[in-house]
Amino acid sequence: MKIGIIILAAGSSSRLGHSKQMVKINSETLLQRSIKTALASAANEVLVVLGANAEAHSESIALFPVQTIYNANWQKGIGSSIKAGLHYFQNKNMDALLILVCDQVFLTSPHLLKIIDNFKENKSLIVASKYNDTIGVPCLFDKALFPEIAEMKDEEGAKNIITKFSDNTIYVAFPEGEFDIDTTEDLERLRGM
Repeated sequence: MKIGIIILAAGSSSRLGHSKQMVKINSETLLQRSIKTALASAANEVLVVLGANAEAHSESIALFPVQTIYNANWQKGIGSSIKAGLHYFQNKNMDALLILVCDQVFLTSPHLLKIIDNFKENKSLIVASKYNDTIGVPCLFDKALFPEIAEMKDEEGAKNIITKFSDNTIYVAFPEGEFDIDTTEDLERLRGM
């Protein structure tokens, strides 16, 4: 089975005030950490969708064996970046796409492997992460849902699709998933951990 990973890294981090992709933890940026995690997951290909600060972000990951694309519509919202990633993978015969963001600090490759294994074993349409009474990324979508993703609104994430197909979704616990970097307070909390 061929699995592609889409790392969403196009946002401008407006609430943080500077690029969250370039925030360093133990000498690695969040973007570099998420790429390493994705590469260790046994996926067939890793794609990074860039937008704001694309040049600096691209330079910072130039040595990694990943593909990058620029989403010219990144300002329209996260859905536009998901669709840009889907478009990139359109002719690569992927069986599923696994979507993740670069600011879930505690994401590990074993969690991604658990998602991929659940998909391969259970053949469900969606395998989503579950944390803090919510569902979300990292989240894997079977190729049967690619047309649904292609039709999603630019400003929406994938949660509506997960909700629509909840009967055919497996949930993998990821309690640490609720912590991501959106504000200066988040960053201070992280550095105090």
